[in-house]
Amino acid sequence: MLSRLLSNDYPRNRVLAVLLVALLVALALTPFVFPGVKALNVAAKVLVFTVLVASFDLLLGYTGIVSFAQTMFFGIGAYGVAIAFTRLGAGWGALAVGIAAALALSFLLALAIGLFSLRVRAIFFSMITLAFAAAFQTLASQLSDFTGGEDGLTFKVPEVLSPAFEFQLFGRDMDGRLLCYYLLFVTALVLVLALLRIVNSPFGRVLQAIRENEFRAEAIGYRVVVFRTTSAILSALFATLSGAMLALWLRYNGPDTSLSFEVMLDVLLIVVIGGMGTIYGAAIGAGLFIVAQSYLQDLLKLGSDATSGLPWLSALLSPDRWLLWLGLLFVLSVYYFPTGIVGRLRAMTTAARRPR
Repeated sequence: MLSRLLSNDYPRNRVLAVLLVALLVALALTPFVFPGVKALNVAAKVLVFTVLVASFDLLLGYTGIVSFAQTMFFGIGAYGVAIAFTRLGAGWGALAVGIAAALALSFLLALAIGLFSLRVRAIFFSMITLAFAAAFQTLASQLSDFTGGEDGLTFKVPEVLSPAFEFQLFGRDMDGRLLCYYLLFVTALVLVLALLRIVNSPFGRVLQAIRENEFRAEAIGYRVVVFRTTSAILSALFATLSGAMLALWLRYNGPDTSLSFEVMLDVLLIVVIGGMGTIYGAAIGAGLFIVAQSYLQDLLKLGSDATSGLPWLSALLSPDRWLLWLGLLFVLSVYYFPTGIVGRLRAMTTAARRPR
């Protein structure tokens, strides 16, 4: 059963297996073990970014395509849900219509972008995707009648997913936010398992062959353009679903929330930290990066207060310098884990099994 769920793609490293199980348990028990709104928001963001980063890794890590349009599809999913709830009301039908419309638009745009790979390669293709993303962000900001412009859209979700819906579970008072969180948890788990199935299927093996040597794959008889375009479409659809997850959780969406280039930078950093070409790396990288991004200021404040007797050290540990320390942590992670955390751990296992 476990073999089928993981598509025979086991962690192949004890430390990695422990990290994955710990992350899964922590996300599953966050509402009960880590009380507070901030912890729940951080966990929900980890779930959303795990799917988003995994969808991007399908392009970058498995197919070898560098695309900066991932945030565009992420924003399409978020805006699809936001506009549907705003126009059609807070019902499940509106959610279905919003997701379906967003997936259809993402499919068409991904197909159009994928066809550019017929003539354009490498950095030129990346610049085209960046232009698409920038144009869509500008369009979302200007079409204020539909998207709310720079202010974005605030909307209501089905009552069962709202904080106003209250119920008791094991003698404890709960609300709809808990149900919304577990809806995101199950959705993220299903989507990650689906991506694992895709990359470990014959289709995924062809994508990796294209990544290693595109001309050799074409010489063997594979239609490279078809596989590259299909990969771009699948990646866009998964990114769209992650955007829908974000909007459903926040009950708000705006240009800076889902279409900002900062989101794309975060995705790139998480891919590098976790390891390219590994779906597990998306989960590990998202967990570490989001938690560090959310709690680093709090840790620095504790360190600054503890070293108040040393003014120079206290100033260095000031919470205002959290970006400096986050950048330093990223540099150290790249230095010690050049192939990402998952790549390094798997390489250690391979080296240990190799006969001396």
